[in-house]
Amino acid sequence: MQFLRKYKFFIGVMLVLSIIIMTTIYHLHQPEERLAIYQPNMIDPELVDSTVVEVRKYHTIGDFELLNQNGDTITPADYEDKIYIADFFFTTCLDICPIMTDHMLQLQEALKDNPEVLLLSHTVIPDYDDVPTLKQYALDKGVDDDKWNLVTGDKKHIYDLARKHYLAAKSNGDGGPFDMIHTENFVLVDKKKRIRGFYDGTDPEAVEEILHDISILQKKD
Repeated sequence: MQFLRKYKFFIGVMLVLSIIIMTTIYHLHQPEERLAIYQPNMIDPELVDSTVVEVRKYHTIGDFELLNQNGDTITPADYEDKIYIADFFFTTCLDICPIMTDHMLQLQEALKDNPEVLLLSHTVIPDYDDVPTLKQYALDKGVDDDKWNLVTGDKKHIYDLARKHYLAAKSNGDGGPFDMIHTENFVLVDKKKRIRGFYDGTDPEAVEEILHDISILQKKD
């Protein structure tokens, strides 16, 4: 007891130093979280156009020109230096789309104060989902125009984006009016237009997974 009283300050200092050292060693040995950079050759070939299925590196989301719910032209310039989440839907869908839209709304709310992240939803029946239809849908659902673009345009252009760029659709859309993309995929795209994640947009846990992965991307910027 006399020894402890005599050296209690020294013992206290050593205890604190030991905790600091052990904590530092623990963090040094923790693997750094990284997200994959997805290439076409890594994806189920059914979801990828044959012209790009063998691509192994440097894949990015290419040019596009579409109209949003306000009739504004949307291009990659609107997503310059932004992380974004993309999906494919249509306004009259009654099965997976309402669930996906609800999860997109949750992401919109969670990211409302994060100016680096946007949302982008492509209609897969652009002949029906024209600008006024998308506008009414946006109003009904509570879409924030500054955060989330619902886009329409040329059908072939949209389906090429789905298969050649986002690597997320089995159909190429050339089989008639009822041949459409019906994918549950949410696609996470980084600031360099690279695909960093695929998620099941019907799964409630996907929302937290996407938010977690966005935080990883933002730490790397």
